[in-house]
Amino acid sequence: MNNPKTITIAGSSSHPLTVNRLGYGTMRLTGPGFYGEPPRRDEALEILRQTTTHDINFLDTADYYGEDVTNRLIEEALYPYKNDLVICTKVGGARKPDKSWIPFNKPENLRTSIENNLRTLKLDQITLVHFRVMHGDKGFQASMEAMFKMQEEGKILHVGVSNVNADELNKAMSMGSIATVENMYGHAQRGDLNNQYGETRGAEDILHICEENEIPLVPFFSLQTANAKKDERIAEIAKKYNATEAQVNIAWLLHRSPWILPIPGTSSLKHFEENVKATDIDLTEEDMKFLD
Repeated sequence: MNNPKTITIAGSSSHPLTVNRLGYGTMRLTGPGFYGEPPRRDEALEILRQTTTHDINFLDTADYYGEDVTNRLIEEALYPYKNDLVICTKVGGARKPDKSWIPFNKPENLRTSIENNLRTLKLDQITLVHFRVMHGDKGFQASMEAMFKMQEEGKILHVGVSNVNADELNKAMSMGSIATVENMYGHAQRGDLNNQYGETRGAEDILHICEENEIPLVPFFSLQTANAKKDERIAEIAKKYNATEAQVNIAWLLHRSPWILPIPGTSSLKHFEENVKATDIDLTEEDMKFLD
């Protein structure tokens, strides 16, 4: 099966980025409810250090993870950063003290978040930033205009979007170059997904647009939802390869499309090492047909 080991971000731009095709999502390196400090801080730092050992050079973070917990952990564990490390952050959301998620997407909000990310990550420019659409967001165009403005100023190298539907993605692409899309996608979530607010995000539609435009799709929550459904087909393939179900879910993403860049997250060093080994699973065409 076609399973390239690398993927190129913003390939048609003057600053293309080639990264290895397994990244790491840092959101789970936080406290309960993705808020506050991690209960096992030393383990969290060790996972981040191990990303370099395993040639993972794409990290996904956000200043509202924690809040600001994952950014500070990344800086502590990895600064000064390797030249090929891509730290991808998100803006557009914030957390309240009750741990709820709220939009933080006005142009001045986005600028505040970018400045905060630059400060906590000790960067002069953020390589890749996703504008994350939150429930209740209004003014998508104004938000994207603000993102491209900060790109012109040099604060952002590449702009991406997150949690978008097809109309929003097409709108963003009409306004400027979109480097990546971070949306929910996984073996168990490929149709017209309805989130907790009843909003529809067509997962396969988004992947199709990404493939047509050679834009990497960075899937989030790909393991959480898939594992919750306990698909027996995944279990059967896992038994065939003497693997875990999480590993098969990651392998499926890697084989599903060369334009998918998985970022499985975990707060367990053991699970992190298992996730990395998923790249060694070579699913056959028959396996993929069975899983589909």
